[in-house]
Amino acid sequence: MKRRHFVGGLAAAAGIAACGGQSDGSDTSAAGSAQRFDWSMVTSWPPGLPGLGAGATRFAERITRASGGRLNVRVYAAGELVPAFEVFDAVSRGTVEMGHGAAYYHKGKVDAAQFFTSIPFGLNAQEMNGWLYYGGGLELWRELYDPFSLVPFPAGNTGVQMGGWFNREINSPEDLKGLKMRIPGLGGEVLRRAGGTPVTLPGSEIFTSLQTGVIDATEWVGPYNDVAFGLPKAARYYYYPGWQEPGPTLEAIVNKDAWNALPDDLKAIVEIAAQSVNSDMLAEFVHGNTTALMQLKDDPNVEVRAFPADVVELLEGYAEEVIAELVAADPAAAKIHASYAAYRDAAREWQRVSEEAYLGSRG
Repeated sequence: MKRRHFVGGLAAAAGIAACGGQSDGSDTSAAGSAQRFDWSMVTSWPPGLPGLGAGATRFAERITRASGGRLNVRVYAAGELVPAFEVFDAVSRGTVEMGHGAAYYHKGKVDAAQFFTSIPFGLNAQEMNGWLYYGGGLELWRELYDPFSLVPFPAGNTGVQMGGWFNREINSPEDLKGLKMRIPGLGGEVLRRAGGTPVTLPGSEIFTSLQTGVIDATEWVGPYNDVAFGLPKAARYYYYPGWQEPGPTLEAIVNKDAWNALPDDLKAIVEIAAQSVNSDMLAEFVHGNTTALMQLKDDPNVEVRAFPADVVELLEGYAEEVIAELVAADPAAAKIHASYAAYRDAAREWQRVSEEAYLGSRG
């Protein structure tokens, strides 16, 4: 969204809060001050999940509190109203007003949406926020979702994820062949080309599938969520980096009719709450991953390992192929990719002399 729109919304929300939610006399506020809305928000996350699920809950709570209860949002975890991968459809149809999940879950339905979560070897969290808020990404996202009667918002980020949990060692590209791995989005297609078998599973089924051998490996998020899921009890080898998800953005989606029914001050509150949880979730994951990784490094039953360089090189080559084919087949993906790739190339130069240079120099 444009900076002036955000700043204007912030001022509007601040004015409402300062006046105790009373109208300032304008037509929009006067009409909206007496209206109350009860919304349902469905999510793709299991009940009680730290980070992802907690972020969705905080988002809803902040909207409800900031609006003085005029916009009350009730949260439903995956499976409580709709399955984890049906959030998009439920909000699009207007069955519920809002959803929280990840855009790459819509692969096969809206393939170009994958750019708005994460693509292999793509933008990290800071770069995603720069592209979405100031580089034209959010406008492209809303243009893509408009035919589905959806208004999307960035609403969380985990930062760079881990490569995943494996029940066998990955010492060379040959070890990827025949590997059954839970991995969504374009990362799954990259694995397929490397000889593996991608499997799509909701979070609630990952632990049992890995423990019982239904899958050989899984990526989920990072130490913070992975420890909460008990994954160290189901696999020994924990690989990095998360080439498949370098900066995954979570999405909040609002049904367009529900959005248009809101007065401007409540729209501003939703926008600001989304941006606040987008920042807050990343901070939570930095802290949670820092603490959980230390726990894993002290666990004698876990080995934290880097993927071999030739494995990463192979995967990056296949990732370029997969993205090129998506762009060639889908005009919407081509338009979004042009903006995304240009931003990535420019950001790479800045990161090289800033974050990368600093981290490389830090003892």
